[in-house]
Amino acid sequence: MTSALIAALSTACAIWLWTGPNTATTRLDNLLTSPTDHNPTWKALLKLATHLTTTPTPTRRAEAWRRASIELCQSLAAELSAGRTPSESLTRALTAVDLPDPTILRPVMAAARDGGDVCAALTSAAPQAGGEGLRQLAAAWQVSTTAGAGLASLVDRVAHTLRAAQTHRQDVAAQLAGPRTTARMLAALPALGLLMAAALNMHPLSFLFGTLPGLMCLISGITLDVCGLWWTTRMATQAQT
Repeated sequence: MTSALIAALSTACAIWLWTGPNTATTRLDNLLTSPTDHNPTWKALLKLATHLTTTPTPTRRAEAWRRASIELCQSLAAELSAGRTPSESLTRALTAVDLPDPTILRPVMAAARDGGDVCAALTSAAPQAGGEGLRQLAAAWQVSTTAGAGLASLVDRVAHTLRAAQTHRQDVAAQLAGPRTTARMLAALPALGLLMAAALNMHPLSFLFGTLPGLMCLISGITLDVCGLWWTTRMATQAQT
Protein backbone atom coordinates (compact mmCIF):
# COMPACT_ATOMS: atom_id res chain seq x y z
CA MET A 1 0.00 0.00 0.00
CA THR A 2 2.86 2.33 0.76
CA SER A 3 4.38 1.66 -2.64
CA ALA A 4 1.04 2.39 -4.31
CA LEU A 5 0.73 5.69 -2.39
CA ILE A 6 4.24 6.72 -3.37
CA ALA A 7 3.54 5.82 -6.98
CA ALA A 8 0.31 7.85 -6.93
CA LEU A 9 2.06 10.85 -5.41
CA SER A 10 4.87 10.59 -7.95
CA THR A 11 2.35 10.44 -10.80
CA ALA A 12 0.48 13.47 -9.44
CA CYS A 13 3.71 15.44 -9.10
CA ALA A 14 4.74 14.50 -12.62
CA ILE A 15 1.37 15.59 -13.99
CA TRP A 16 1.59 18.86 -12.08
CA LEU A 17 5.09 19.58 -13.31
CA TRP A 18 4.06 18.74 -16.85
CA THR A 19 0.76 20.63 -17.02
CA GLY A 20 1.12 23.19 -14.22
CA PRO A 21 2.13 26.81 -14.77
CA ASN A 22 5.74 27.66 -15.42
CA THR A 23 7.03 29.80 -12.56
CA ALA A 24 9.41 31.83 -14.68
CA THR A 25 6.79 32.38 -17.37
CA THR A 26 4.20 33.39 -14.79
CA ARG A 27 6.55 35.92 -13.24
CA LEU A 28 7.42 37.34 -16.65
CA ASP A 29 3.73 37.65 -17.59
CA ASN A 30 2.95 39.38 -14.33
CA LEU A 31 5.89 41.72 -14.82
CA LEU A 32 4.79 42.72 -18.31
CA THR A 33 1.01 42.77 -17.90
CA SER A 34 0.71 44.39 -14.50
CA PRO A 35 3.76 46.54 -13.73
CA THR A 36 1.79 48.75 -11.35
CA ASP A 37 0.95 46.04 -8.83
CA HIS A 38 4.09 43.93 -9.10
CA ASN A 39 6.94 46.23 -10.04
CA PRO A 40 6.48 50.01 -9.98
CA THR A 41 10.11 50.52 -10.97
CA TRP A 42 9.54 48.58 -14.18
CA LYS A 43 6.53 50.76 -14.96
CA ALA A 44 8.59 53.91 -14.45
CA LEU A 45 11.31 52.57 -16.74
CA LEU A 46 8.72 51.69 -19.38
CA LYS A 47 7.27 55.21 -19.21
CA LEU A 48 10.72 56.74 -19.50
CA ALA A 49 11.62 54.55 -22.47
CA THR A 50 8.32 55.32 -24.18
CA HIS A 51 8.80 59.04 -23.61
CA LEU A 52 12.33 58.97 -24.99
CA THR A 53 11.32 57.00 -28.09
CA THR A 54 8.15 58.93 -28.89
CA THR A 55 9.33 62.46 -28.14
CA PRO A 56 10.85 63.89 -31.30
CA THR A 57 14.27 65.47 -31.06
CA PRO A 58 14.82 68.98 -32.49
CA THR A 59 16.64 67.49 -35.48
CA ARG A 60 13.80 65.08 -36.26
CA ARG A 61 11.24 67.82 -35.78
CA ALA A 62 13.11 70.09 -38.20
CA GLU A 63 13.29 67.30 -40.78
CA ALA A 64 9.56 66.67 -40.37
CA TRP A 65 8.84 70.34 -41.05
CA ARG A 66 11.09 70.31 -44.12
CA ARG A 67 9.28 67.28 -45.55
CA ALA A 68 5.91 68.85 -44.77
CA SER A 69 6.97 72.08 -46.50
CA ILE A 70 7.88 70.16 -49.65
CA GLU A 71 4.54 68.34 -49.60
CA LEU A 72 2.72 71.62 -49.02
CA CYS A 73 4.40 73.32 -51.98
CA GLN A 74 3.72 70.35 -54.23
CA SER A 75 0.07 70.18 -53.19
CA LEU A 76 -0.32 73.95 -53.57
CA ALA A 77 1.21 73.88 -57.06
CA ALA A 78 -1.16 71.08 -58.05
CA GLU A 79 -4.19 72.98 -56.75
CA LEU A 80 -3.12 76.15 -58.56
CA SER A 81 -2.58 74.22 -61.79
CA ALA A 82 -6.14 72.90 -61.46
CA GLY A 83 -7.42 76.49 -61.80
CA ARG A 84 -8.36 77.28 -58.23
CA THR A 85 -7.71 80.63 -56.57
CA PRO A 86 -4.58 81.05 -54.43
CA SER A 87 -6.55 81.30 -51.18
CA GLU A 88 -8.64 78.23 -51.95
CA SER A 89 -5.59 76.31 -53.13
CA LEU A 90 -3.65 77.11 -49.96
CA THR A 91 -6.60 76.10 -47.76
CA ARG A 92 -6.99 72.77 -49.55
CA ALA A 93 -3.23 72.14 -49.50
CA LEU A 94 -3.00 72.79 -45.76
CA THR A 95 -5.86 70.37 -45.19
CA ALA A 96 -4.32 67.64 -47.36
CA VAL A 97 -0.77 67.76 -46.00
CA ASP A 98 0.19 65.85 -42.84
CA LEU A 99 1.82 68.57 -40.74
CA PRO A 100 3.96 67.90 -37.64
CA ASP A 101 1.91 70.46 -35.67
CA PRO A 102 -1.25 71.61 -37.49
CA THR A 103 -2.09 74.15 -34.80
CA ILE A 104 0.89 76.29 -35.80
CA LEU A 105 -0.52 76.88 -39.29
CA ARG A 106 -4.08 77.66 -38.20
CA PRO A 107 -3.44 81.43 -38.52
CA VAL A 108 -2.27 80.81 -42.09
CA MET A 109 -5.45 78.94 -42.93
CA ALA A 110 -7.54 81.67 -41.32
CA ALA A 111 -5.70 84.36 -43.29
CA ALA A 112 -6.18 82.46 -46.55
CA ARG A 113 -9.86 81.86 -45.85
CA ASP A 114 -10.67 85.39 -44.67
CA GLY A 115 -8.46 87.30 -47.10
CA GLY A 116 -5.80 88.29 -44.58
CA ASP A 117 -2.06 88.72 -44.94
CA VAL A 118 -0.95 85.22 -45.89
CA CYS A 119 2.69 86.21 -46.27
CA ALA A 120 2.94 87.57 -42.74
CA ALA A 121 1.07 84.56 -41.35
CA LEU A 122 3.43 82.12 -43.06
CA THR A 123 6.51 84.01 -41.88
CA SER A 124 5.36 84.17 -38.26
CA ALA A 125 4.18 80.54 -38.22
CA ALA A 126 7.40 79.12 -39.68
CA PRO A 127 9.45 77.39 -36.96
CA GLN A 128 13.01 78.49 -36.39
CA ALA A 129 14.43 75.07 -37.28
CA GLY A 130 13.00 73.49 -40.39
CA GLY A 131 10.83 76.44 -41.44
CA GLU A 132 12.92 77.47 -44.43
CA GLY A 133 10.34 76.10 -46.83
CA LEU A 134 7.51 78.07 -45.29
CA ARG A 135 9.56 81.27 -45.38
CA GLN A 136 10.40 80.70 -49.05
CA LEU A 137 6.73 80.05 -49.75
CA ALA A 138 5.89 83.32 -48.00
CA ALA A 139 8.43 85.14 -50.19
CA ALA A 140 6.91 83.58 -53.33
CA TRP A 141 3.45 84.60 -52.17
CA GLN A 142 4.67 88.16 -51.58
CA VAL A 143 6.27 88.35 -55.03
CA SER A 144 3.10 87.04 -56.65
CA THR A 145 0.97 89.57 -54.79
CA THR A 146 3.13 92.65 -55.41
CA ALA A 147 4.59 91.94 -58.85
CA GLY A 148 1.73 89.94 -60.29
CA ALA A 149 3.88 86.93 -61.14
CA GLY A 150 2.34 83.51 -61.61
CA LEU A 151 2.08 81.89 -58.21
CA ALA A 152 1.96 78.35 -59.61
CA SER A 153 5.36 78.64 -61.30
CA LEU A 154 6.89 80.30 -58.25
CA VAL A 155 5.59 77.62 -55.90
CA ASP A 156 6.77 74.89 -58.24
CA ARG A 157 10.24 76.46 -58.28
CA VAL A 158 10.25 76.64 -54.48
CA ALA A 159 9.28 72.97 -54.30
CA HIS A 160 12.09 72.05 -56.68
CA THR A 161 14.60 74.02 -54.59
CA LEU A 162 13.42 72.38 -51.39
CA ARG A 163 13.65 68.91 -52.90
CA ALA A 164 17.20 69.58 -54.09
CA ALA A 165 18.19 70.82 -50.62
CA GLN A 166 16.59 67.78 -49.00
CA THR A 167 18.48 65.44 -51.32
CA HIS A 168 21.73 67.24 -50.51
CA ARG A 169 21.12 66.92 -46.77
CA GLN A 170 20.40 63.20 -47.13
CA ASP A 171 23.62 62.68 -49.10
CA VAL A 172 25.63 64.57 -46.49
CA ALA A 173 23.99 62.59 -43.67
CA ALA A 174 24.86 59.32 -45.41
CA GLN A 175 28.47 60.42 -45.80
CA LEU A 176 28.66 61.50 -42.16
CA ALA A 177 27.23 58.24 -40.81
CA GLY A 178 30.67 56.61 -40.79
CA PRO A 179 32.51 59.39 -38.92
CA ARG A 180 29.69 59.64 -36.38
CA THR A 181 29.83 55.90 -35.70
CA THR A 182 33.62 56.04 -35.39
CA ALA A 183 33.39 58.91 -32.90
CA ARG A 184 30.90 57.00 -30.76
CA MET A 185 33.08 53.91 -30.79
CA LEU A 186 36.13 55.94 -29.77
CA ALA A 187 34.10 57.52 -26.97
CA ALA A 188 33.23 54.05 -25.65
CA LEU A 189 36.82 52.78 -25.70
CA PRO A 190 37.68 54.08 -22.18
CA ALA A 191 34.85 51.98 -20.74
CA LEU A 192 36.21 48.96 -22.61
CA GLY A 193 39.64 49.69 -21.15
CA LEU A 194 38.17 49.69 -17.65
CA LEU A 195 36.53 46.32 -18.29
CA MET A 196 39.78 44.85 -19.56
CA ALA A 197 41.67 46.20 -16.53
CA ALA A 198 39.05 44.74 -14.20
CA ALA A 199 39.30 41.39 -16.00
CA LEU A 200 43.06 41.44 -15.37
CA ASN A 201 42.40 42.02 -11.66
CA MET A 202 43.98 45.49 -11.69
CA HIS A 203 41.17 47.18 -9.69
CA PRO A 204 40.78 50.33 -11.85
CA LEU A 205 37.70 51.56 -9.98
CA SER A 206 39.54 51.58 -6.69
CA PHE A 207 42.23 53.77 -8.24
CA LEU A 208 39.78 56.11 -9.98
CA PHE A 209 37.44 56.61 -7.05
CA GLY A 210 39.74 55.95 -4.11
CA THR A 211 42.74 58.16 -4.84
CA LEU A 212 43.14 61.82 -5.70
CA PRO A 213 45.22 61.22 -8.87
CA GLY A 214 42.68 58.65 -10.00
CA LEU A 215 39.79 61.04 -9.41
CA MET A 216 41.58 63.74 -11.37
CA CYS A 217 42.18 61.29 -14.23
CA LEU A 218 38.52 60.29 -14.16
CA ILE A 219 37.26 63.87 -14.31
CA SER A 220 39.73 64.79 -17.06
CA GLY A 221 38.84 61.71 -19.12
CA ILE A 222 35.10 62.27 -18.87
CA THR A 223 35.53 65.94 -19.75
CA LEU A 224 37.66 65.19 -22.80
CA ASP A 225 35.30 62.41 -23.89
CA VAL A 226 32.23 64.64 -23.68
CA CYS A 227 34.03 67.51 -25.42
CA GLY A 228 35.08 65.18 -28.23
CA LEU A 229 31.53 63.95 -28.76
CA TRP A 230 30.18 67.49 -28.65
CA TRP A 231 32.75 68.76 -31.14
CA THR A 232 32.13 65.86 -33.55
CA THR A 233 28.36 66.37 -33.37
CA ARG A 234 28.78 70.11 -33.90
CA MET A 235 30.95 69.66 -37.00
CA ALA A 236 28.55 67.08 -38.44
CA THR A 237 25.56 69.33 -37.78
CA GLN A 238 27.24 72.32 -39.43
CA ALA A 239 28.21 70.22 -42.44
CA GLN A 240 24.65 68.96 -42.80
CA THR A 241 22.93 72.36 -42.61
